[in-house]
Amino acid sequence: MENARYDVVGIGNAIVDVLARIEDDLLETHGLIKGSMTLVDADQAEALYAEMTGTVECSGGSAANTMVGLASFGGRAAYIGKVRDDKLGRVFSADIAEAGVEFPTLAAAEGSPTGRCLVLVSADAQRTMQTFLGISAELAPSDVDSHTIAAANVTYLEGYLWDPPPAKQAFLCAAEIAHAAGRRVALSLSDSFCVERHRDEFRDFVATHIDILFANEDEIVSLYRAADFDEAVRALPPRCTTAALTRGAKGSVIVDGGKVYEVAAAPVEMVLDTTGAGDLYAAGFLFGLGRGDTAPACARLGGIAAAEVISHVGARPRKELASLIP
Repeated sequence: MENARYDVVGIGNAIVDVLARIEDDLLETHGLIKGSMTLVDADQAEALYAEMTGTVECSGGSAANTMVGLASFGGRAAYIGKVRDDKLGRVFSADIAEAGVEFPTLAAAEGSPTGRCLVLVSADAQRTMQTFLGISAELAPSDVDSHTIAAANVTYLEGYLWDPPPAKQAFLCAAEIAHAAGRRVALSLSDSFCVERHRDEFRDFVATHIDILFANEDEIVSLYRAADFDEAVRALPPRCTTAALTRGAKGSVIVDGGKVYEVAAAPVEMVLDTTGAGDLYAAGFLFGLGRGDTAPACARLGGIAAAEVISHVGARPRKELASLIP
């Protein structure tokens, strides 16, 4: 589409990933189960953060990862998410900008602290995560910048953010702004537990507002309570003209304009960490979409990006994804 400043603007939980190597006794002191992911409150997050040394801090969150991946391909990306005007809020803003993603959201002067995911890496490479969503979950319609939404070919929404009612209203607001400007709206279902919590609302949202849907096999089957994957594909509503459905090592299935395409996964020598695979798949797919590629070609780019990120630890690409384009 012409006259677009951005290929994609993402909206999601703006979270800072804080990584540190730790000794097992820190886990024992705080009663943490090694390898688990737990939601914690502000006091718990602050107490643990104060004990972490030698930390590495970077912007995180599912939709943020997708926008960073898009920028790594050479796409024009923007991001909307809520941070506080505190240390970690400044870390998020600076880091995502350094990755090539425009971040127009102003830091809030009041409210909860910036969200963070404290990643405790023990000597055996196990990662124990303590997540405090903080102010990221307080995103509201007033945080949705209409000019940014209208200037993007696609507005990409992170399903994880559907839980808080104000954020849900922000999604609806963003979708209406995008469609009024003649743009498209994409949704990532994010997580099968998220789908189970909001199945009816998600189904209605997809049927009435979503043009492009991203989901894995478990999520799409759960969304439509289907007996199997094929039945779930047939249940997609007419409004959703494009669906990119990932199936792990089996690759992905794309539904586009009523046609169904099966695309093989990109080869990977060794899978070290699947964190971020879906986020980066969406980045590649959306980049291809922005440059006018066919649906199967978009899926192949998604597979290339996913293969890169699962070949190492961490949810962000280590190579410039543009260098991997065939």
